[in-house]
Amino acid sequence: MPTLILVRHGRSTANTAGLLAGWTPGVGLDERGADQAAALPGRLAELPIAEVVTSPLQRCQETVRPLLDARPGLTAHTEERIGECHYGDWSGRKLAELKDEPLMEVVQAHPSAAAFPGGESMRAMQARAAEAVREWNARVERDHGADAVYLMCSHGDIIKSLVADALGLHLDLFQRISVEPCSITAIRYTRLRPFLVRLGDTGDLTSLVPRAEPPGDDAPVGGGAGAP
Repeated sequence: MPTLILVRHGRSTANTAGLLAGWTPGVGLDERGADQAAALPGRLAELPIAEVVTSPLQRCQETVRPLLDARPGLTAHTEERIGECHYGDWSGRKLAELKDEPLMEVVQAHPSAAAFPGGESMRAMQARAAEAVREWNARVERDHGADAVYLMCSHGDIIKSLVADALGLHLDLFQRISVEPCSITAIRYTRLRPFLVRLGDTGDLTSLVPRAEPPGDDAPVGGGAGAP
């Protein structure tokens, strides 16, 4: 079965503003995010990418654009099921405000029970994304062979949930996973089991430098803004 390259979108204007974007329209890459996207073709230069699949949201579409420009033979397939979690009434709100919501404790400690008001549950988010990956695995293998490599550009919580699925982790443990903006995660699927071969690889270790204000114990909903 194929190898899946999961790319989280580059840093967005919502990331730097401390907002939970969700499906809010008009959220694109900030200047750093655009630079991250521009570097993506070089980072992936050695990989024979057979297909590109992307979330319909602007920040993902902008992230894959330099790669598509560098490889004119590739076209992007839009896949709704790997779009961001539907955060409902939380969408567009400041994360600093949301941390005091009682639901946030559930999102952090028991995400399989978390359902966003006016949105979807995290359990449903993982199910739709995992279903999309399995269908694309079959399609890519059929069209390009069992050793094919393909790319999906998606969002922090989606990618974390797919990593948890690949590792056989309960969704309640997925907040222990971290994927920064424009990081690369690779999962090689086989008939019997997936293998996680890269996780959140940016080629940049600055996020490990101690900060004046430690990042805290909670996982950033939506994935966070990455290294400062």
